[in-house]
Amino acid sequence: MTKHKNPESILVIATRRIGDVILTTPLIRSLRHAYRDARLDVVVFKGTESCISANKDIDTIITITEGATFREQVKTICKLFRQYDLAISTLSGDRPTFYSLIAGKISIGFVENGYKHLWKRTFLDKYELFDNYETHTINMNLSLLKLIDVKQIPEVIISWEESDEINVRQILPFDMEKEPYAVVHVYPMFNYKMWNHEGWAGLIRWLNAKGLRTVLTGSNSPDEREYISHLCQSLPDSSINVAGALSLSGVAYLLSKASVYIGLDTAVTHMAAALGIPTVALYGPTNPVKWGPMPQNISFPGKSPYKRKGTQILGNVFLLQGKGECVPCHEEGCDRNIASLSRCLQNIPSADVIEAVKTMMTQNS
Repeated sequence: MTKHKNPESILVIATRRIGDVILTTPLIRSLRHAYRDARLDVVVFKGTESCISANKDIDTIITITEGATFREQVKTICKLFRQYDLAISTLSGDRPTFYSLIAGKISIGFVENGYKHLWKRTFLDKYELFDNYETHTINMNLSLLKLIDVKQIPEVIISWEESDEINVRQILPFDMEKEPYAVVHVYPMFNYKMWNHEGWAGLIRWLNAKGLRTVLTGSNSPDEREYISHLCQSLPDSSINVAGALSLSGVAYLLSKASVYIGLDTAVTHMAAALGIPTVALYGPTNPVKWGPMPQNISFPGKSPYKRKGTQILGNVFLLQGKGECVPCHEEGCDRNIASLSRCLQNIPSADVIEAVKTMMTQNS
């Protein structure tokens, strides 16, 4: 694709978790700025679309059911056969690459090393080698733009509608403009990213004692709501549980007015960081180089602003990493499955988290 042949229609494929979808927004923003009149659509898994539902850079969000058979997914994608001048896969997997080949007259994406990936090199019009360890996900996505001569805009876009503002204000039992509050996200999608109940309770009591209301966010999943409800039983009345009551775009607006945010390796943590909120992120087995929350308005040379090992402060983000020679192990818990816990996270003292909160609130006061 050359500069004088601009695409009139673009499809971005981001069929993974919510956090991955959020981290494609710099790529989408860059494409929108380069091709202002093009139709720009995005394919995501059903259930992840709410994080970009208010994004004005996107024309249409197309959803595919995760877990559907390959035949069912291909049937959906085939409806898009050659409907786009340009299709971009932000993932190196076989299916998203195949989707881009079907949908785009020109297709670009990632290719990993190894013989089993040679077919992608053959069939993609252009490709970038995928780095899963040393390059931040945002930078990895943006690297695709080099293939089509588009300027990179490394800005994570977090959006909401006026209806989200109204909904949040109706739900909160206080005036969010007048009373300072902290947003706390205590429950990750998988156990291996979990902190401990006592740590959360101690932190939240400290926040309340400092005059900050606490708002606990969460999804509508029964396990998550039960965990947060149980935690709230041991907390002061000034703690508000909004789990399941807000969409992700509603959570975005809630975050935008917060004094501080504390959370785990989740999509909401990426949202808080991108909005410029003083953010404390608890990390254990996850590699910060690739998945660290990107602070607002930070520029950095190289592949990532984060180091692989150690607690670190970048802009409005305090990344508190659990201790241990094995950290980060890149594994799914100490028992190597998503239901297991990670000792490096479980053993973080609440005193360390409180000190991190103090640091960020002082830094941003």
